[in-house]
Amino acid sequence: MDLERLIINVGYAGLFAMVFAESGLFFGFFLPGDSLLLTAGLLASRGLLSLYVLIPGLFIAAVLGDNVGYWFGNKTGPRIFNRENSLLFRRKNLLAAKAFYDKHGGKTILLARFMPFIRTFAPIVAGAVDMEYRRFVTFNMIGGLLWGIGVTLAGYFLGEVIPGIDNYFLLIVAFVILISAMPTLIHLWREDRKEIFAWIKKVLNRKREPMATD
Repeated sequence: MDLERLIINVGYAGLFAMVFAESGLFFGFFLPGDSLLLTAGLLASRGLLSLYVLIPGLFIAAVLGDNVGYWFGNKTGPRIFNRENSLLFRRKNLLAAKAFYDKHGGKTILLARFMPFIRTFAPIVAGAVDMEYRRFVTFNMIGGLLWGIGVTLAGYFLGEVIPGIDNYFLLIVAFVILISAMPTLIHLWREDRKEIFAWIKKVLNRKREPMATD
């Protein structure tokens, strides 16, 4: 996808709409949010877009998108909790998610901003498990600031410093996503490494078990 041409064609309104959708609407999970922000910053470094419009617009779009996701999850949450168990739904999993958000919800909303796909669904789950709204909004705004403005400014300054940055753009996007996800991956490793090792050991033991004979 030629993101530069896409952003120029859709303009500020289209760019803000895509960031809004990717931040909290189910159908927006496929949108390349990190790439869009980096590209917007790159275009701003060339004078094709204005940072004075991008910075407040992207921040507002990101925060509002998460709020709509929270609202949707909050409206559907009670109905989901009352559903009967089925092949694809287990109420205990939702209760586990609620316990997790009660303990780590703020951190989750903040870190999810920097993880593609996850950032779309994190606010929806937060609403579904009835995370305290004031707490959600606080971390939502911090995340919107660090992600919506931070990644855009990174694209702007990279465009200013590195000549011909377009040739390395995919590598830079991959690097930004990796760096962004690193705090979350480290946290998961510290919190859940015992469970991970136990799961690996269980899988290996299964493979070593002799096959049943007739």
